[in-house]
Order: sequence, then C-alpha cells, then structure tokens
Amino acid sequence: MDLAELYRDLHRHPELAFAETRTAGIAARELRAAGFEVAEGVGGTGVVGVLRNGDGPTVLLRADMDALPMAERTGLEYASATEGAMHACGHDMHVTCLVGAARELAADRSWSGTVLAVFQPAEEVGGGAQAMVDDGLFERFGRPDVVLGQHVAPMPAGVIGLRSGPSFAAADTLRVTLHGRGGHGSRPEASVDPVVLAAATVMRLQTIVSRETAGGDTAVVTIGAMSAGTVANIIPDHAELHLSVRTYDPKVRERTLASIDRIVRAEALASGAEKDPEVTLVSSFPALVNDDGAVERTRPAFPGMVVDPGPVTGSEDVGVFATAAGVPLVYWMLGCADPALFAGATSFEELRDIVMSLPANHSPLFAPVVEPTIAPGVAALVAAARAWLRQD
Repeated sequence: MDLAELYRDLHRHPELAFAETRTAGIAARELRAAGFEVAEGVGGTGVVGVLRNGDGPTVLLRADMDALPMAERTGLEYASATEGAMHACGHDMHVTCLVGAARELAADRSWSGTVLAVFQPAEEVGGGAQAMVDDGLFERFGRPDVVLGQHVAPMPAGVIGLRSGPSFAAADTLRVTLHGRGGHGSRPEASVDPVVLAAATVMRLQTIVSRETAGGDTAVVTIGAMSAGTVANIIPDHAELHLSVRTYDPKVRERTLASIDRIVRAEALASGAEKDPEVTLVSSFPALVNDDGAVERTRPAFPGMVVDPGPVTGSEDVGVFATAAGVPLVYWMLGCADPALFAGATSFEELRDIVMSLPANHSPLFAPVVEPTIAPGVAALVAAARAWLRQD
C-alpha cells in the first residue's frame, strides 16, 4: 500500500489506548512484508519487528499508535470514521513513517546490525512504553544501543526540531475527588456545595504557577476536566477534577504536587467539607532527556533544516525505553504543516507567530499535511538509524 494511502486509512480508523488492534495488525502485516520477524501483543497491543543484518549495533525505532478520545472537526475527506476518537496528535503519521523506514532499511541493506521497529500502544495515557518493558521487551528481542523516534508538530513540513538535554516535560495526571453534602437546590444552607468548592479550588490552583513557581523554573498545571451533579435543582455530594501537571526539574515537580495537595485540602476545610478530599495519582512518567553525545552523533545525519525548538512542555513516554535499557535517547520533532503557510515569514518571530496560529496537537482541527510530511519523516528515521548502524 502507498504510504499516503496508508496514512489516510490509519487516520480514518483511530483507536484508543490499549485498543489499537487494527492499527497493530496493519503494522505487523507491513513489517512481515518487509522481511522482519514480528511479534504481536507485546505489552497489550504492541508490535515488535526485528530485522537482523549481520554483526553491529542494535537500533530501536519507535512509533506510538493510539488516538485521543475526542471528535474530529477537520472536515477532511478521510476524517475519523470512529465516533469519539481522533488522531489529534499525529500518531497515525508516526506509524506511517516507521512503516516507510522499515521498508527502506529492509530494501537497502548497505548496513550491518539489527533494527528493532517498535509500535507502541497507549502513549496518551502514559502506560504503553512501561507495559512493553514489563512484558520483557528487551529480554525477548535484545537490548538496543540507542532509542530513536520522532513526533509531528505544527512547524514547516520537513524541518526537524532537536535539542540536547531535557526536551519534553515530565507528566503527572491526577484525579481529585471533593466531597460535599448533597441536598435540594433551593436549600444550599443545608448542604456543603462541592460545585462551589470545585470552582474555588480550580481558581486557587492557578496560583501555583503564578505565585509559587520561580520565574526561572517551569511548571504547567491544567485542569482538563471537571464534573459534578446531574440536574439544576440538586446539589450533588461530590465533584471531580482531572489535572495534568508538567515539569522538568524533579524538585519543581515535588513542590508542585505538594502545593496541589495542600490547596485541595485547604479549600475543602474552608468550605466545611465533612470528608477529606482524595488526591489520586493516575499516571506519571519522567521528563524526556536527550543524550548530549547521541544528539551530536545523530544531528549531522538529518537531511534538511534542523532547529532547536526549545524545551517542549508536552510529554512523551518514549524515554522509558531508553531508561529501562540504560542507553541514550534521541527524540526529535518533525514539522507537519504546509510550508506554503510560512512563505511570507522573514524573521524567527514571524515564523513563531504562524506556528502559534495553527491548530496544535490535541486540537480537533489538527491535520498534518500528508506531503511533504511523510517523505521527510521516513528520511529522518532512516538517516538517524544509519548514523548508528555499521555502514558496509
């Protein structure tokens, strides 16, 4: 199947975390067709392809597969046909590019070593990489010498964004349950209203970044979902908040999580709640740190323009693979926006303003341009792999 056709098919059929059965089946089929040894069901729905070509280093190339639980509003002819799911973060493009890279590396074997093509489930919930590691990824398929991967971003297609050191933020997902005392909407004085408590808590949580985090540090605290009640005339007995926290420095992370806990409990006390709130850590994974030496080895291999995008407050669990294997990581951003949109820009500031105006990852309008994104994405993976494999 043509890669552009493959991409459109994957985009049309998104699957949520740990339910990527169709996508995994396509990845496995394409790897087998290219000559890889293939294992399915690794860490749930993960797929691993192994291509051995003599003695030499082992390179792990990774693509994530899962979509997001949201409705698409792009209007594309190949828009999601799955209700309540959308490839709003570009994982369909990641899969497509890795399939293309696998084909190229298998077709031109002027290299020696081993390629591990890893199609990972459940990046969006932060559990897929760890699930594959726990399922014996490295014991079963060998330990790599480097972990490589990429993530699409609304930069000009073909541009690579790469930096050394902390590159993507650590991510913590929290669920906060606030307990009140329910009652009739006409008699709030006989209740402890968790809706008011939740509203006060949301507002106070904003002060963690604005008043408790030093100007030179970075923290993001987002309340992405809030739920309480069923109808207008019933005061509910509880409310729930879902938080996303992003940090780079472990000490900043520790202070931020402690502040969340303190504020939640203080607001519950101030509201007269008769039961303590519950703060639950749903998922967590560390900051993505690109190895300095590995970046310097890989950077010259990339075709086209390579820029430093600065630290990204988005998060990625691909670093779990590198940490578990004890090897360096090189992970970069791949531009996926139509270059024509940037034609009139004459300064960095103008380029940045255009990027900021485009639908970003996790937007219902996010839509990578099919080409020229696929070809540079395939070329970047192949070039990075060859920078580590032994060249014949």
